[in-house]
Amino acid sequence: MNCLRFAFFPLAFLRSLTQGYREVTELHRVNNLSARNMSRAVKTLEIPQLDLDPVGASIDEISEKLDKLNVRIPIDEINWEEFDYLPDVRFSMAYTEKAILLKYYVNEKYFTAEKTETNQNVYEDSCVEFFVSPDDDGIYYNLEFNAIGTCLMGSGSERAGRQRGNPSLISEIRRKTKPLNNIRQSADGLYSWELTLAVPLKVLFRHSIGRLRGKTFRANFFKCGDKLEIPHYVTWNPVNTPKPDFHRPEFFGNLKFV
Repeated sequence: MNCLRFAFFPLAFLRSLTQGYREVTELHRVNNLSARNMSRAVKTLEIPQLDLDPVGASIDEISEKLDKLNVRIPIDEINWEEFDYLPDVRFSMAYTEKAILLKYYVNEKYFTAEKTETNQNVYEDSCVEFFVSPDDDGIYYNLEFNAIGTCLMGSGSERAGRQRGNPSLISEIRRKTKPLNNIRQSADGLYSWELTLAVPLKVLFRHSIGRLRGKTFRANFFKCGDKLEIPHYVTWNPVNTPKPDFHRPEFFGNLKFV
C-alpha cells in the first residue's frame, strides 16, 4: 500500500522544543458504506514523556507543563454535513511513568454544564472525549468530560453492552477546570474553558499496561454537545459513517509514546 507522510510542523521548530510531538498523516484506502473506496487520513501523534514526579506532581504543575509544550492539536474534522458547526477545540498531551496527561482548550458559541454526577450523560453538555484502545484485543475505553470535569467512562468492544467504570476508580482521575461561574460568554460571543486531566494507567482497568514508552495505542478525540442549541460532533481523526458515531474504533488514529 502506497502511503504519503506529512509533518504538520517545521523540522526546525520541532527540534527547538525540549518536549514536543509530531502529527503525521498516512493516506490509505478504506471502504465506505456504499462499498466504494475512498481515501481517508489516519493520523499519528508522537506523545512525549514529561519529567514529572508521577505521584507528587500537582495537577496545577501538570497543567502548566502541558501549556509549555507549545503544541496544540486541533480537533477539527467535520464528518457529517448536517452538523457543520466547528468550535475551536485543541488539546495538548504527554505522559509520565504512571499516567496519561491531557489538556483541552475550548472556545465555543454554545455552552452548558449541567451534569454533576459520575457516569451521567455528559455528552449532552459541552463535552470533550478521549477514546483509547491500548491493545489489539478490540477493547477500548471512552472517557467523556463536561466543562466542570464530570466524567462518564465505559469500556468494551463496541457501543452496545459497554461496562461503565466504577465511580471509585473514576475518582482517581485528577482534573483541573475553571469554576462554572467563571465560564462566561465574551464580547465576541464565545465561551472559553480548559480542562486538564491526569489519567492513571490503572484506570484502564481491563489492561496491564506497564511502561508506556515504545507502545502504540489506537485513539480518537472528540468534541460534542448533543443537547446544545446547535449540536455538534467533531473529531480528531476522520470518521466515515452516515451519521455521528464515535464508537467506531476502526477509525481511530495512532498514539506513539516516545
